[in-house]
Amino acid sequence: MGRKFFVGGNWKCNGTTEEVKKIVNKLNEGEVPSQDVVEVVISPPFVFLPLVKDLLRPNFHVAAQNCWVKKGGAFTGEVSAEMLSNLGVPWVILGHSERRQLLGESNEFVGDKVAYALSQGLKVIACVGETLEQREAGSTVDVVSAQTKAIAERVSSWADIVIAYEPVWAIGTGKVATPAQAQEVHSELRKWLSANTSPEVASTTRIIYGGSVTAANCKELAAKPDVDGFLVGGASLKPEFIDIIKSAEVKRSA
Repeated sequence: MGRKFFVGGNWKCNGTTEEVKKIVNKLNEGEVPSQDVVEVVISPPFVFLPLVKDLLRPNFHVAAQNCWVKKGGAFTGEVSAEMLSNLGVPWVILGHSERRQLLGESNEFVGDKVAYALSQGLKVIACVGETLEQREAGSTVDVVSAQTKAIAERVSSWADIVIAYEPVWAIGTGKVATPAQAQEVHSELRKWLSANTSPEVASTTRIIYGGSVTAANCKELAAKPDVDGFLVGGASLKPEFIDIIKSAEVKRSA
């Protein structure tokens, strides 16, 4: 189906100027597959976006970790999609569970943000995922389908959207969905897209996995047919991130 492997590194609220420079130097030195094989996007905190963009190797790109749902104005503490576009930032992460859980971002609000970011020329990594309680209740598919539906109702094209399935119970916990669990949810999401958008959207939209991805588990996850890459948290700050990027070779040879 030709879906290019995608690896995102979400640095979250981490880093100093010197630490960022060291991480970027390691990324620049790393031997990774070509752009034809894998797309790599690094997401530092807002304050480091220009620095990372300037220093980062040209075959890697940057993403913001969030943006506001409207044009700039009287929204203290927010960063608008227009500002990101003005800085030449091509990607933004929206709907991350840490914002859904801690800041109360609803499915509808996330859908609005995705639509607005796309309207301003940004590409979006749209996050979906269930809590442990929801998984134990057997409602995983219902939860991620509802989160995806709120986006689908507001966008006309999926060409610039990557879906990141991130089970909340696996983010930063050291727990990871088994390859079979990840594949099951990714497959169900693809079926939902086929039934509710179009078979073409379902076959071309990349669905990546996030949740305690490491060099130790990335290859087995990458081998699953509906896992098109990763959104990596803590490990993206470490040298092993290069090994995670290299797992794209597993997909190419699968």
